[in-house]
Amino acid sequence: MIELVELDAAPVATLPYLNAARGGGTERRLLHVERARVRGLPADLDAVIATSDLQGIVIEPRTRASILLGVAVADLLAELAFDGALPAADHTGVVLAGDLYSVPAANKRGGFGDVAPVWAAFADSFAWVAGVAGNHDDVTMLPRAGHVHLLDTDVVDCGGLRIGGVGLIAGNPDKRGRRDEADQLERIEVIATSDVELLLLHEGPAGDDDDAQPGHPLIREVIERARVPLTVCGHVHWDAPLARHAGGQIVNVDSRVLVLIPA
Repeated sequence: MIELVELDAAPVATLPYLNAARGGGTERRLLHVERARVRGLPADLDAVIATSDLQGIVIEPRTRASILLGVAVADLLAELAFDGALPAADHTGVVLAGDLYSVPAANKRGGFGDVAPVWAAFADSFAWVAGVAGNHDDVTMLPRAGHVHLLDTDVVDCGGLRIGGVGLIAGNPDKRGRRDEADQLERIEVIATSDVELLLLHEGPAGDDDDAQPGHPLIREVIERARVPLTVCGHVHWDAPLARHAGGQIVNVDSRVLVLIPA
């Protein structure tokens, strides 16, 4: 069973990027790469990278081309692993909790587009990638390879870690990226009760404080009943990424990168 025991106080690295500002326009922000100490990682894994909601761009300095933030993150993490600041990439897995798209100018929130370049960038460098689609993600062009796993009411074994995932969010199914709430909750319950060690969602449960850690209260009820050891999610931002429930923990990785390493 994976248990997060400590978050490092200082980030390993920071990455400047452009993000769509509320009300329109673009703002500059910093993405932090942080380490979290955990117990219970399988012997074949030195680390697991968890991230979501990388809805921004980085400007390539030579060509001035707009690169999806997730592609730049994958490249940075591979460099950190090569330099020894993070565990070796070929013994590190990646879990993606959705919403990896940004409009090319990062001047409009939302949008819907192809996130295959982000998945491919992680798949090129790391042992495996497992993830779910967010409500802004077009996943039809995702790379199809043995170590790439798009989960939607599926369970997969990755490096000895049993991961289940359900994508999208609860809402009007006539809108992209949404599924009828009853259907979504039923799917989550099916996976949560499948002896998974890590449950991967885009829209996750409420945390310890409904105001500071917002989420779906009925999803919280499902994972508590099932006593899911670790739920990784995004969709809404929590300043404090960790919450606990009766049977396990919730880690929200919206707009952050957490590298889970042995305690």
